[in-house]
Amino acid sequence: MADTESGIPIEPVYGPEDLTGWDPAAKLGEPGSYPYTRGVYPTMYTGRPWTMRQYAGFGTAAESNARYRQLIAGGGTGLSVAFDLPTQMGHDSDAPLAHGEVGKVGVAIDSVDDMRVLFDGIPLDRVSTSMTINAPAALLLLLYQLVAEERGIAGGQLTGTIQNDVLKEYIARGTYIFPPGPSLRLTADTFRYCRAEIPKWNTISISGYHMAEAGASPAQEVAFTLADAIAYVRTAIGAGMAVDEFAPRLSFFFVARTTLLEEVAKFRAARRIWARVMREEFGAQDPRSLMLRFHTQTAGVQLTAQQPELNLVRVAVQGLAAVLGGTQSLHTNSFDEAIALPTEKSARLALRTQQVLAHETDVPHTVDPFAGSYAVERMTDELEEAALALMRRIEDLGGAVAAIEAGFQKGEIERNAYRIAQETESGERVVVGVNRFALEREEPYEPLRVDPAIEDRQRAALAALRENRDPAEVSAALTALRAAAAGTANVLYPMKRALRARATVGEVCGALREVWGPYVPADSTW
Repeated sequence: MADTESGIPIEPVYGPEDLTGWDPAAKLGEPGSYPYTRGVYPTMYTGRPWTMRQYAGFGTAAESNARYRQLIAGGGTGLSVAFDLPTQMGHDSDAPLAHGEVGKVGVAIDSVDDMRVLFDGIPLDRVSTSMTINAPAALLLLLYQLVAEERGIAGGQLTGTIQNDVLKEYIARGTYIFPPGPSLRLTADTFRYCRAEIPKWNTISISGYHMAEAGASPAQEVAFTLADAIAYVRTAIGAGMAVDEFAPRLSFFFVARTTLLEEVAKFRAARRIWARVMREEFGAQDPRSLMLRFHTQTAGVQLTAQQPELNLVRVAVQGLAAVLGGTQSLHTNSFDEAIALPTEKSARLALRTQQVLAHETDVPHTVDPFAGSYAVERMTDELEEAALALMRRIEDLGGAVAAIEAGFQKGEIERNAYRIAQETESGERVVVGVNRFALEREEPYEPLRVDPAIEDRQRAALAALRENRDPAEVSAALTALRAAAAGTANVLYPMKRALRARATVGEVCGALREVWGPYVPADSTW
């Protein structure tokens, strides 16, 4: 008998006895109604397809801008921006810690000047933009708003998402800047700012994707993501906001693996758990507050450098799992991402994969095709039970932040990742082209390479910026930001003034570091 990736046995045959005592009204409901197991909208894709949001960003703002234009011209309906590591960590491109990393895993953004180039010619009032940025998410959102305002576009016309999920950085990714307390304060300030200034913006995308990439099982992915979400909701309520003021703008971000049946069950279980938490724990009344709306990205960790064309098949299966699971938007990885940044051709093929799913299959023509499936409904129940058990353990530790500080989630993920690695090494877990059906010699492949001179160009641009701005205006704005950070005022307003004065991302984050300090993780006790 096989097991799911969450360690739940998969039965060779499922039948009515597997759903004995099963209440369809309580477990399923109707599509677009509580508990949203069958999807958050009544018609799902029968009215229009999911948003095809391709994730891209590399090198300079100009190079990334050219890729965005290609994706839009090729039929993409949303942009998703990848930032380089220095930007993610709040460092300018000329900082010593940035050396060798500028433009490598995403685009380098140092100031409003770069953001202006990044979105040159992109209709910000008509394109939905997602930005994969966490610790400095508020800064990048404000830079985006400043560019829009320069074009006469009001905040109320902007749509998109900032990831803004710093808790998972302490668990799985490590691109944190400040300690958890100030980070959560910055999140709450962002919620309040967007409610007043950018009301259609999704203020957070609470992410299980990166935990899954670090080795989390589907049950762990759901449990740890929703536990983090509960912490954000409690923080916002503690800051004086009513739950229905901000909860409708919460969104989520999950992975889609090749284990199609378990992934479909995972998405359905996550929706059901979240609806009940929001209604029963937080007393949310607005139906939108109960809806777990999510973006999906296919599983980068399952891509292989060996026989990379096989990744086209993997991505198609993963994308299908996301669609069958009811995702609101989808990014399909390019087949060559295990080797290097995607080429223009491979990025186009990734988008075409979604278009085939949307226009050549019959999947979008009916809502929740797996509803009532003995296998999927049983898996959904089992995943729900496994995730809830982990969420109870987190609550017993004092909630998500206390569990993070104790190293609980990180330890659980590491153990699961080790189990997967052992199974792959032994051959128990088959990876086609790697531990079975391998080639004696791989065919050569020419990847996209980032020009190392990008760092020099960014340095020169920063030098010119500092030479041509008003230093007194920048200094005064950063002083006001420090004062707000030390007090209780919303830091986004003085932050926006500093960025408008052409303060850099590194300078703004540096001012906050002076007040809040950096985060130094404790050793795990798990």
